[in-house]
Amino acid sequence: MKVTWDSPLTMLGGKKAGTVVAETGYETIGDLLGHYPRTYVDKGRLSELVDLVEGDLISLVGEVVSSEVRTYTDRRTNRTAYRTLLQVKGEGGVLAMTFFAKSRGVATFHENLFTPGAIGMFSGRLKWFNGRWDLNNPNYRMYGAEGEATEALARMPDLIPVYPVIGKIDSWSLEELIGLALDLVDDIPDPVPAFIRAERDLLTADQAYRWIHRPDDHRQLGAARKRLKYDEAFVTQMVLARRRAEHRAEPATARPPINDGLAARFDARLPFTLTAGQERIGDEIADELAGVHPMHRLLQGEVGSGKTLVALRAMLQVVDAGGQAALLAPTEVLAQQHLRSIRAMLGDLGDGGRLGAAEGATAVTLLTGSMGTAARRQAMLDAASGEAGIVIGTHALLEEKVQFYDLGLVVVDEQHRFGVEQRAALTSKAGNPPHLLVMTATPIPRTVAMTVFGDLDTSTLAELPAGRGEVQTNVVPVLSQPAWLDRAWARVREEAARGRQAYVVCARIGDEPPQPDGPELHAVEDLAPALATGALTGLRVEKLHGRMTPEDKDRVMQAFSAGEVDVLVSTTVIEVGVDVPNATVMVVLDAERFGVSQLHQLRGRIGRGGHAGLCLLVTTTHPDSAAMERLRAVAGTRDGFELSRIDLEQRREGNVLGVEQSGRRSSLQLLSVLTDEDVIVAAREAATEYLAGDPDLSGTPGLQAAVRTIEDSERAAFLEKG
Repeated sequence: MKVTWDSPLTMLGGKKAGTVVAETGYETIGDLLGHYPRTYVDKGRLSELVDLVEGDLISLVGEVVSSEVRTYTDRRTNRTAYRTLLQVKGEGGVLAMTFFAKSRGVATFHENLFTPGAIGMFSGRLKWFNGRWDLNNPNYRMYGAEGEATEALARMPDLIPVYPVIGKIDSWSLEELIGLALDLVDDIPDPVPAFIRAERDLLTADQAYRWIHRPDDHRQLGAARKRLKYDEAFVTQMVLARRRAEHRAEPATARPPINDGLAARFDARLPFTLTAGQERIGDEIADELAGVHPMHRLLQGEVGSGKTLVALRAMLQVVDAGGQAALLAPTEVLAQQHLRSIRAMLGDLGDGGRLGAAEGATAVTLLTGSMGTAARRQAMLDAASGEAGIVIGTHALLEEKVQFYDLGLVVVDEQHRFGVEQRAALTSKAGNPPHLLVMTATPIPRTVAMTVFGDLDTSTLAELPAGRGEVQTNVVPVLSQPAWLDRAWARVREEAARGRQAYVVCARIGDEPPQPDGPELHAVEDLAPALATGALTGLRVEKLHGRMTPEDKDRVMQAFSAGEVDVLVSTTVIEVGVDVPNATVMVVLDAERFGVSQLHQLRGRIGRGGHAGLCLLVTTTHPDSAAMERLRAVAGTRDGFELSRIDLEQRREGNVLGVEQSGRRSSLQLLSVLTDEDVIVAAREAATEYLAGDPDLSGTPGLQAAVRTIEDSERAAFLEKG
């Protein structure tokens, strides 16, 4: 029977194939061949141990120099146990290994297997023990002893693939099964058209898969990685190009600007001049809203760059044209803040249906999950009847029973908190597809935007409005400088004496179970009363966190905004959207527990009113730790784009393409969205150009199949979540 790329993996036969299917979820030969080696071992070469650190995963091929079985007392059971001590020699040195056994029989098996002169491949994590490097119970594969071992070593390739272990499947089993698949498979489909392969000097897919798994040397491996990296970029960009084409083909209700409408009257009342960026992006959005195809735009910008104002002007244009706008926020605190700030900006232009409203005013309403029945019913009625031109809400807006009279624009704030499924759930409430504006205050590197949000056109607000104060950021290392924490509280008092306000941010609320390891983290419920009766005695201290009732949260935020609270002790619910111009100082406790972008967002809450700000990052982390390096990076720059790169470099890049942001599992194994900009840009251009000439991809069946696989998995995920 012919074995193809799409053949069931079970066709390979044997227990191993069945176990791989059960452990990995791989179903086809193609799935298996897409499981690339995580590294390659040069035959006989041992890594320089001086360059390694405890916990590093290493693999080596070497010869057993000595083997000895010793007994010891297992402290957990108080019984005699056994360990086999090995010395294994590679080209670069000798490494100790220890195999533990509960019974004499297993120890004897190890003793007979690991005889001096035997050659094997070993893989495990380094441990520093008794003044030397050691591998405990490493995975291994033996090749025999003496003459047999020498022959086995001669037959081994110079580069030996080491595969990521999956469940009960070790690297050697995967190598054997993948080798069998390569021997049997016929006709590996190629997703890259021949003329593009020729232009970019790429291998065929068949050759690339054979060399990625069985390279003779580093030249072959490099050529295979180059080709398969381009595959990942090209197929991903083709999926996004098709989505952009689908958006452009959809009909939308045009929402052109009106000369004497709400938007024009709002602009005339503005007490300040728009920044050049706000003007430019506002014009782009206005033109797209006036079109007969739906806008799909990502608006990103630094914290405090005025994205909400840009969005409000767009919403007013839609209201002027007879439509409604919905603003989706990730938290109730942020939704409430948007309601207050938009009503404040609109004044009587946003008092539609109320006494004192300006002529032609619209209504602005709020819909959240915790609202009382009567208020919730009224908000839903305002949305369904068209009485409310602007509806602000949380996930409650996505509920099936929430309807709109004529939804023309959907604005999604803090896009990284929502998935494409949730965007689709809201846009589906319109008759014609509505225009879509996605906002984020987390700056996104260009290639990440092209890969994660590649179905959206991108606008960037880089400049801050006039009147923003400078914000200084300092790290407070309480391990080495404990007195600095007292100075931090003194600075809070000094700012309060000047009539300013402060945030104190904690990682915990206070009723969570204790951490099993590490220091106990500061908690809002404990710290707020302690500060009010201790370091900040005499100041007006309030607390805010996500488990408070909506009424209490709103009361506290309104009091803080009104200047009736000096110090707000809070969790990260104040991370985005909260705008209190009088707040000038922020103390972030246990700062090492927060990510780079999160700290940048938090810092953006201060210095918004023209007064200089101070952000203090309090930490107990070690001076040489990666966490301290992260904090120093935040203190060293206010460039959100630079910090976003640092953040992504320190996280697993796969998270960048997680379901929450892209709507699909990441299929990127070799491509880096941070460092492979040239590959991604070239693939985007090639995909867009190719799609224009072959919209259904019939000219390249391999590409058609690869794209269909991703699109089908997206639809399946959407239906499952829906």
